[in-house]
Amino acid sequence: MGPREQPLEGVATNCHAMKGDSEESIESVKPSNLQAFANISTLHGMSHIFAYGHMTFRRFLWSISFLGSLGLLLLVCMDRVSYYFEYPHVTKLDEVAAPNLTFPAVTFCNLNEFRFSQITKNDLYHVGELLALLNSNYQIANPHLAEPEVLAALKDKANFQNFKPKLFNMTDFYNRTGHDIGEMLLQCTFRGENCLPPNFTTCNWLLAD
Repeated sequence: MGPREQPLEGVATNCHAMKGDSEESIESVKPSNLQAFANISTLHGMSHIFAYGHMTFRRFLWSISFLGSLGLLLLVCMDRVSYYFEYPHVTKLDEVAAPNLTFPAVTFCNLNEFRFSQITKNDLYHVGELLALLNSNYQIANPHLAEPEVLAALKDKANFQNFKPKLFNMTDFYNRTGHDIGEMLLQCTFRGENCLPPNFTTCNWLLAD
């Protein structure tokens, strides 16, 4: 009789056990996704913080430095954004001493271009609609907006019954009904001397034909 063959079940079991232990060890050594990202990241300090292995004092110092720098960065950013929304501005003035100054060009503009008291019936007939005082039928436009005294004077001037219009000149109308600098100028001094109405020149913006 030949030698008896021994069963191989125990050997197979040991092989399977060794294979399982090797797979678990490989899984434990395999880095996490965060560690893999930190290892290839160019952000300074990431590879030192999320290094392979257990936490060490060196990794702890890197973590403190990284968090401190990040906090300082956020603090500075918040301070600059807050400063931006304050809309700061700087006004710089340069003072130049001049022994002799030329009288400046001063312009007085009155939104009410014409004096109603100087408008005649002939003026109202020709430019009443242009001045928004009359409508196309030579009737008073918007009488409810006028003051009682002005409305009474306007009704008297707008009574064109038996009225014969005369020639009308726009330049004469501007010069006659425009505001007078003598009435508008209350006080003016330049280089210690008084400014008078003759020191000013009247400029009219004539309407186009």
